[in-house]
Amino acid sequence: MFRRLCVLILAAAPVVAFAAASKEMQELQRDVALLQEQVRQLQQSQDKQLAALTVLVQQAVDAGNRAATAVAVIQSSSQQSSSQLESKVVAPVVGLSTRMDSLSSNFTALQQSVADLTSLVEKVQAQMTDLNNAVKVMQAPAPAPPPTAGAPPAAAVNPCPSSSTDLYANARRDLQGGKPDIALQEFGDYLRCFGSTDLAPNAQYYIGTIHLAQADYPTALQDFDTVLEKYSDNNKTPDALFYKGEVLVKMDRRTDAQKEYRDLIVRFPKDNMAARACSRLTDLGYRCPAPATHPPAKKHTTAPSR
Repeated sequence: MFRRLCVLILAAAPVVAFAAASKEMQELQRDVALLQEQVRQLQQSQDKQLAALTVLVQQAVDAGNRAATAVAVIQSSSQQSSSQLESKVVAPVVGLSTRMDSLSSNFTALQQSVADLTSLVEKVQAQMTDLNNAVKVMQAPAPAPPPTAGAPPAAAVNPCPSSSTDLYANARRDLQGGKPDIALQEFGDYLRCFGSTDLAPNAQYYIGTIHLAQADYPTALQDFDTVLEKYSDNNKTPDALFYKGEVLVKMDRRTDAQKEYRDLIVRFPKDNMAARACSRLTDLGYRCPAPATHPPAKKHTTAPSR
């Protein structure tokens, strides 16, 4: 029995081993089949994604082509617009530039004509002044007879020249040439002979500047007061106000000086001397006044020092 049992066991062992191997083979085949199914699904997923990516790439390419076409169209349209604008604008601008050049030339010629006319008018005015002076000289009383023996000699008086223009020009030339004494005499002769002309305030003003330069402050103050009081507002009124203030500063009358500076700023705010007067007020410790809307009715004069 024992032998039979051993034989049976030995005979059944391969069957059992084959059955176990067969089961493992089946499980392996099932795993392989499952792996193949997963690979197939992964392949399908990749195919789908690749197809979708291909579609997107194609769409991007199409969009790029359309954009390039649109840019080309816009560029062509811009070039056409630029050409049309150039043809419509450049030619009129060139024509306008030509007209402006022509107008500029005409205006220059007009200015030259006006300058020539002004020069001619000034010459005529000078001739009229000289003629009036000649008439005054002709109408002047005859000179006094020579003094008798033993009588004191009369003071010598220079005769009036026939041309006021030459006398004034000589005085200005001598003043600028460093000959103030000669210029002072010539300006005095001008005021004596032609005291009612338009240049009389100028001559009086330059006399004041000569006395100021010579440190003759009281006389210079009287000279500038004469410019301000004897003559109406003229081109030398602002200068006379300023230098009157300078004379008063030299005379240590700063309160009176600041009044002259203020008067200048209020009456002539746009004159170059107004800025200088404001600077001088600041140096003296005063504030600059605001310009007046209307010029004052009366001129300001400084009372003489006591």
